[in-house]
Amino acid sequence: MTRVVIADDQAMVRAGLRALLSVEDDLEVVGEAADGDEAVAVVLETRPDVVLMDIRMPGVDGLEATRQLARHPELCDVKVLVLTTFELDEYVFEALRAGAGGFLLKDEEPVELLRAVRLVAAGESLLSPSVTRRVVEAFAESPPPPGASSLDGLDELTEREREIVALVGTGLSNHEIAERLVISPATARTHVSRAMLKLAARDRAQLVVFAYEAGLVAPGHSARAES
Repeated sequence: MTRVVIADDQAMVRAGLRALLSVEDDLEVVGEAADGDEAVAVVLETRPDVVLMDIRMPGVDGLEATRQLARHPELCDVKVLVLTTFELDEYVFEALRAGAGGFLLKDEEPVELLRAVRLVAAGESLLSPSVTRRVVEAFAESPPPPGASSLDGLDELTEREREIVALVGTGLSNHEIAERLVISPATARTHVSRAMLKLAARDRAQLVVFAYEAGLVAPGHSARAES
């Protein structure tokens, strides 16, 4: 059973998400929150597997709540899945940097939300390729933030690992990376795992952040466009 906490300042949104999740045999909503402070408190109390986190909430917003959850020593197994609108992409990217395991647009189909919750709970942290590309392309033209530390591990990566991190940054799955590079999915998965270890990345989402900050993804680049 995957335990879920819903954090959103709109009661109607929380009710809709609860209704969607509660009919699934393997998903259980164990708590709700209307702001960031409440979200952190509820997560500490209930210890869920996944938090569905809205970004814009009164008081402490979803970004700060995500940061607090990511650095709390007792909550390292809790995954944050950010829900947002396309207009808030800049906040989404900051959420990934803060430690979120992935994100979805609020207008995604319900089946995609259910799939995302299950993937994030399983540690996959698989980002929607189309959404990932939009975020990366929107921010690739901006300079990295002052003090960005993601570049520290760049020299540790092999040429193949750099290539694969760049493909992760454009939103490709392990299977798609395998097809692109003519290697097995297991080999692609191994390279991704090794890159995560070398970069001390919590999950796949942070590889996307690294690819952007290290300049491995060019502005407007789409890996699928080359297929």
